[in-house]
Amino acid sequence: MSFNSRSILLILLFIIGMTGLVVSAQEFSSTNYTVSNPVIFPGGYSTSTNFGLSAVISQMSTGTSSASSFKLFGGFLYFPFVSTPVLSATPGTNQISLTWTSADAEVGWVVGDYAVGLSSTSGSGYTYTSAGNVLSYNATSLTAGTTYYFILKVKDVFGNTIATTTEVSAIPTAPSNNGGGGGSGGGGSSGGSYTPPSSGGGSVNLSGRAYPRSTITVLKDAQIISSVQADADANFKTLVTNLTAGNFIFSVYSEDNDGNRSSLLTFPVSVTNGAVTNIGGIFIAPTIAIDKSQVKKGDNLAIFGQTSVQSDVMIQVNSDQQIFAKTKSDTNGAYLYNFDSSPLDYGNHSTKSKSSFADEISSYSVAVPFVVGTQNILQTLTPKKCTNGSTGDANGDCKINLVDYSVVAYWYKRANPPKNVDLNGDGKVTLIDFSILAYHWTG
Repeated sequence: MSFNSRSILLILLFIIGMTGLVVSAQEFSSTNYTVSNPVIFPGGYSTSTNFGLSAVISQMSTGTSSASSFKLFGGFLYFPFVSTPVLSATPGTNQISLTWTSADAEVGWVVGDYAVGLSSTSGSGYTYTSAGNVLSYNATSLTAGTTYYFILKVKDVFGNTIATTTEVSAIPTAPSNNGGGGGSGGGGSSGGSYTPPSSGGGSVNLSGRAYPRSTITVLKDAQIISSVQADADANFKTLVTNLTAGNFIFSVYSEDNDGNRSSLLTFPVSVTNGAVTNIGGIFIAPTIAIDKSQVKKGDNLAIFGQTSVQSDVMIQVNSDQQIFAKTKSDTNGAYLYNFDSSPLDYGNHSTKSKSSFADEISSYSVAVPFVVGTQNILQTLTPKKCTNGSTGDANGDCKINLVDYSVVAYWYKRANPPKNVDLNGDGKVTLIDFSILAYHWTG
């Protein structure tokens, strides 16, 4: 190393040591040297005419660094922050139009391409086409009446797959002048020749993942149009019918057991008369809450919420330097992480979370603010209250709707119904209970 380059490097290190500066994902350069710290490439990328620096930046795959007494979670691959796009398939004349939401990629990942996989067999045999870094693709020259299956792979700038959507399907239609009668098609989801009806509208089939037994609310152009309950594994599926043809903005959200609402997941939907638009890969973001509005520096801050069952939850704490942590949700979708506030400076901070299950990754939750100070101030948790009372609210979501009707209907003429279902308290569910339910109906 020349005297000039050595002097510059020593001065740089002295300045960093005096100021306590911590740097990451930045480049320092001069006419004599370049230092990249850190990057996702292997060593050997720092060079000059006078020297070359090769160093281990971090493990390049998860699980390769371990010991009996501790674990090292190093490297970008422990935090693959790439949300799974919501994929939509709308049938047309001998073609299917695909649209999807943008993948949210950060912390070392950059989206470079979307690859569309097409197959006539569910779950296999996909032929992939690069669509580029765009949010739509038309599959043309398809056979009317044949079911086609699609998935979408998100590629980074090096061509590596970093996210994969769930599968959706659609059936392309035949030209409207193809053969006269047109009465045998029976609807947009059946096989054979198809003639668009003059009325009846189109349908949208939504499927995805939320929280166990939670209620998912569906909005079209900011207006609530339906709701559905997730099953015990947090999966949900619902068909919205009788929609007029056109382009709309759909949104979905859910609420956890404590009444905390998720962030709103929004995506465009194209509705075609007489056809079913299939939308898959919906993964509602976790809910998030904290136990303190102000945490004493050095004490723990409890970060908790609900998401899909047995999912990996990635927690981000925003400070001068972002801090990441991982935990796992239980069989009820609940998660908890006790965050050590020691590395944080005094002042304002925030935290948010996202969830992953298999190859699916949700978008971020809402960001929750907190303060690092000299004392602990507990967060004021407002219990969920129903302004219209609880009569008929069988699932406890503060609404009386089709979900409650389904619960009451299950107990119709069955022995020993629960009190929140036996609305008149006579020990059985009859038409009288349904009348009481209808009186308190909120929709």
